[in-house]
Amino acid sequence: MRQLTRPFLFLLACLVWASCSSTKSLKPGQILYTGAEVKINPDSSGKIDDEKQVKSDLESKTRPRPNKSILGIKYKLGIYNLAGEPKKPKGFKNWLRKQGEPPVLLSEVKLKYNNDVLTSYLLSEGYLQAEVTGDTVVKDKKGKAIYTAVTGDRYKINKINFPPDTGVLTKIINANKDKTLLKTGDFYDLDVYKNERIRIDNDLKEQGYFYFSPDYLIMQVDSTIGKNLVNISVKIKDIAPDAGLKPYTIKNINIYPNYSLRRDSLLRNLKPLQYNDFNIYDDKNTFKPRLFDRLVFFQKGEPYNRRDHNQSLNRMVNIGAFQDVRAEFLPDSSKNAELDLNIYLTPLKKNSLTFSVTGTSKSNNFVGSEVKLTQTTRNLFRGAEQLDVSVSGGFETQTSGTSLGKNSLSLTAEGKLTFPRFIVPFYKPNSTNAFIPKTIASLSYQMLNRGSEYTLNAFKAEFGYNFKENIYKEHNFNPISVSYISTSFPDVDTQERLYAENPLLRTTLENQFIIGSNYNFTYTNQMENSRRNNMYFYGGLETGGNVWGAFVPKNEVGKRTLFNVPLSQFIRTELDFRDYYKINRNLIWANRLNLGYGYAYGNSTSLPFVRQFFAGGSNDIRAFAARTLGPGTYKVPDDAIFSDQGGDIKLMLNSELRFKIVSILYGALFVDAGNIWLRKEDLGVPGTTNLGRPGSGFKLSNALNELAVGTGAGVRVDATIFVIRLDVAFPVRKPYLPDGQRWVLDQVAFGNKDWRKQNLIFNIGIGYPF
Repeated sequence: MRQLTRPFLFLLACLVWASCSSTKSLKPGQILYTGAEVKINPDSSGKIDDEKQVKSDLESKTRPRPNKSILGIKYKLGIYNLAGEPKKPKGFKNWLRKQGEPPVLLSEVKLKYNNDVLTSYLLSEGYLQAEVTGDTVVKDKKGKAIYTAVTGDRYKINKINFPPDTGVLTKIINANKDKTLLKTGDFYDLDVYKNERIRIDNDLKEQGYFYFSPDYLIMQVDSTIGKNLVNISVKIKDIAPDAGLKPYTIKNINIYPNYSLRRDSLLRNLKPLQYNDFNIYDDKNTFKPRLFDRLVFFQKGEPYNRRDHNQSLNRMVNIGAFQDVRAEFLPDSSKNAELDLNIYLTPLKKNSLTFSVTGTSKSNNFVGSEVKLTQTTRNLFRGAEQLDVSVSGGFETQTSGTSLGKNSLSLTAEGKLTFPRFIVPFYKPNSTNAFIPKTIASLSYQMLNRGSEYTLNAFKAEFGYNFKENIYKEHNFNPISVSYISTSFPDVDTQERLYAENPLLRTTLENQFIIGSNYNFTYTNQMENSRRNNMYFYGGLETGGNVWGAFVPKNEVGKRTLFNVPLSQFIRTELDFRDYYKINRNLIWANRLNLGYGYAYGNSTSLPFVRQFFAGGSNDIRAFAARTLGPGTYKVPDDAIFSDQGGDIKLMLNSELRFKIVSILYGALFVDAGNIWLRKEDLGVPGTTNLGRPGSGFKLSNALNELAVGTGAGVRVDATIFVIRLDVAFPVRKPYLPDGQRWVLDQVAFGNKDWRKQNLIFNIGIGYPF
C-alpha cells in the first residue's frame, strides 16, 4: 500500500505546485484571468429580491470562463503546465498537455460585450432601467473583471389587452385568453411573453392555422404609465402573410408505406389503392391497408390540427416497424386553403439479429444478469406484427470464506409474438393516444442451476396486453399465465437429505402448475436526462389458481391437480421504488425501496419456490451470500446442503453513491439493508429431526430490529452498451446474532485474514444492481 501511496502523493504535489505556479509560464504582458464578480447596487442601501440568485445568474453569463478548479486548485491548468512545451508532435508529453487546458488570459475579456449581455438579461427580468458597467483589476499577473449593475426597480404587469374581435382568428385568441400566462401583478418577464406567444400559436394550430407562427405576434409594452407598472398589448403584426391568417383543411391523404429515395419517381406514378380516406402507393402490398386506420388520425375535409399531427407521427414511430417517418403538408394548387398530406414511411429490415448484455434485479429465484441473443422478424402478417425469438444465459457469482458462497447459472429460451393492437374477443377497443397498444403472446423455458443443490426447470405460456398512458406510465396485464415448474436433483441421496433436513422443501420444490393472472404498472422519468432527480416505480400483483383454478378438477384427497401435478393457489404483490439524484454530472446518489408480500391458500401451504422472495446476492443485499439471508433471525447452518431460504415477506433498502473515476471506469460506495420473513414461523415437526426455523416468522414490532445491514464499494466498466461490475461488501449488522449483539461494526478488521475470509463477499455482475 505504501508503495502505491508515495507515487500518488508525489503526482498530487506536482499538480498543486504546477497550479500554484501557473503564472510563471505566462509570457511578458500576459495576465491570467481568474473570473468575474458582479456587484448589484453597491452605492444603494436598497436590495433586490433574490439578489444572491440574480448575482449568480449574471456571473454565469460572463465570458470567457476561467480555468477549471477544485478547492481553488486549477488542476487542468496544472496538467498543461506540468507537461510543458512538447518537442515532438506525439508522445506522452503531447498526450498529457491535451488533458489539460491553456491559461485563460485577461486580454480575452470583452467588457462591452459582457456589459450588453448582462444589461439585456436584467431588462428581460423586468429591470427596465438597468445599466451594467465593467472594469478589470490586476494583481501579481492575475486579473479579474468586476461588473457593477444598477438595476432600478423591477416592473410589474398592470393590464393585459388582447386584440379586438375582428374575425375568426382573433375570436379564437379571445376565446382562450383565460388560459393566458400573463397575470396582472406578476413581474415583467420576457420568457413568459415568449411562452405566451407559443401558447396562442398552439391554440390556432388546433383550429387549422397551419402556417401561423409565434413570430406573427407582438407584445407591445407601455412602461410610461408610472409607478413601475407596464401595460401589455397582444397584437398581430401587420406584416403577417395571408397564408398564416386563414385556416386550412385536409384534401388528399397520400401514404407511401414502402418508400425510398431510389423508388420515389416509380411510387408517385403508381395508381393508388383507395382505402377509406387514404391513397396508398405500394406496389408490393407491404402492409395491410387497415393498419393505417390506427396510425393516421387525419380525415379528408377536416381542419388541420396539431394534435392529430403529433399523434399520427408518434404512432408511426412507436409502432416499431419503420426506420424513417416523414409527413409533408403541401398547399393545394387551387388556392382553396386546402392541404395535401403526404406520408413517407421507410420500413425496417424484415429480419435482424441483436446481441445485448443486461442486468436486472429480480426477487424470484432467477438470476438477474444475462447475455441475450435475439432474432427479430417484423411485419410477420403484414400488420406490423413482430416475432422475437431469443436465447439468453445469465450468471451470479459470489465468493466468501464459508461454504455458503454459491454460483448460479440460468439459461432462457423465449418466443414472443407482438400484435400492435388490442385483441379482445367480442370487443374492439379504440385507443387514441400517441402510443400503440399491444397484445403479446409468449412461450418460454427457463433453467436455473444451483450447483450441487438442484436444477429447476420452468415452462411458461402467457397471453396479455401492454399499453402506455404516456411516456412515463406503462401497464402490463396478462389475464392468463400458465407455468409448469419441475425440479431435479443431482441424485436421490441429495434429494432425500434435503427433504430430511427441511421437510418444507417437499412442498416448495415439488413439481407444480401455476395458472393465474398478473398485472404490473411502471412509472419512470429516467428518459429526461436534463432532470436533476429521476424516479422509477414498479408495482405488481399476481394471483395463482383463483378464477382459472375453478376449472381444474380435484383429486381423491380434495387437491386440485392437472396431469397429477398440484395446482398452486396464492396472491403475491411487490413494490419497487427507486430514486436517482444527480449531485453533479459525474456524481449520482441512487436509492431503492423494495417491498413484497405473498399469501398461499386453498390448495397450497406455501408460495411456489419461483414466486418466493429471497435476500442476499449481487443485486440485493450484497454483504450476504445469494439467497442465504433469513428468514427473520434464522441462520442456515454452514454445513447445510440446501442454502436457499425463501420467504413470504420482504423489505429491502439500498443506497449507492455512484461516481466517475476516469473514462468508462466508475466507482460506487453503497449500503444495503433488509431481510425476508415467513408469514407464520416454521415450527418444525415435534418428535422428529425437523426443528423448523426459529425466528423466521414476521412481527411488525420486530421487523426493524431484524434487518441485516451491509456496506461496501465497487467498480463498474460502463461502456454504454454493457456494464460489468465488481462489488466487495461486508456485513455490519447480522440479524441471526442474539439481540443486542447484532451490530458488528466494531469487529471489522481488514488486516485480519480470518475476518476477511468469513466476512468479505465479492460480487460479479452484469449491469447496475438497480
